[in-house]
Amino acid sequence: MLALTMGDPAGIGGEIALGAWTALREDETPFVMLADPRWLSGMAGGRGIAVRPVDSVEEAGRVFAEALPVLPVPLPAPAIPGHPNPANGSAVTASIERAVRLATENRVGGIVTNPISKIVLKRAGFAHPGHTEFLGALTGQAGREVMMLAGPSLRVVPVTVHLSLRDAIDKLSTDLIVSVARTAAASLRRDFGIASPRLAVAGLNPHAGENGLMGEEERTLVAPAIAALRAEGIEVIGPLPPDTMFTALQRERYDAAICMYHDQALIPLKTLDMAHGVNVTIGLDLVRTSPDHGTAFDIAGRHVADPTSLISAIRLADIIRRNRARANRSHA
Repeated sequence: MLALTMGDPAGIGGEIALGAWTALREDETPFVMLADPRWLSGMAGGRGIAVRPVDSVEEAGRVFAEALPVLPVPLPAPAIPGHPNPANGSAVTASIERAVRLATENRVGGIVTNPISKIVLKRAGFAHPGHTEFLGALTGQAGREVMMLAGPSLRVVPVTVHLSLRDAIDKLSTDLIVSVARTAAASLRRDFGIASPRLAVAGLNPHAGENGLMGEEERTLVAPAIAALRAEGIEVIGPLPPDTMFTALQRERYDAAICMYHDQALIPLKTLDMAHGVNVTIGLDLVRTSPDHGTAFDIAGRHVADPTSLISAIRLADIIRRNRARANRSHA
């Protein structure tokens, strides 16, 4: 059993949750949603989908095949599609907090988070840059959290995430590259079942610096990180020119790409695998995945949202849960 959070109730989270339940109701990937049952029932009624409030995870498992089970998290204010309301921010964060508690108490095998709006939550007093950092704080493992985007044909891990490009370059360091890449290699082994993971490290500058003609960061920051990783026994190539490392031929050479900043990682992933892309938080004891898209306020309430990425996120969370259980048994 997995826990699915509410996300911003003015976005498409409820719609894609209903679509995911329809697709997975006969699958071996049950989930319970932490949301306001009245809000969800309002969307489900016209689609002939039953929504059932439950009191426990165990009850959710019993009813999943017939109805989408919901552990109630009341909304303080009515949710209007496409019109986010900071008054509901407390319910959005409460849904995440309760999901994390269920996971840390081993009552669910992992959590899947629906999209939130950082701007809306910030107006409600949210103090974290995003989901990933919030989860690190909630689990008591702040600083260990790393973001991976995974799709059928590519996995990417940005070294710096939600920063301006100028700030991302300033923050970049050899130690940070090593730390993120080390976390990625461990996740590929534990979460994805890859015994000998292969990493590719992107350069920062055009042509990976062209031997210093277009920047020195490859020599001063990236190459020393690669040398340190190799000394630890991690198979790694690079620094690679970012404009060629994502071609089909190059992608066959590695299991994950370590990228220097947000867009360097997410543009190729979303170009190749937008519908099936999944955001995975690695480095924590908690299993957490999410769709690789946002709240889509512009189409909320129109019932045209594609649930494919959420379905992929739920399935991948279950795969990671199973892989971790298998790894724990092998080390016992």
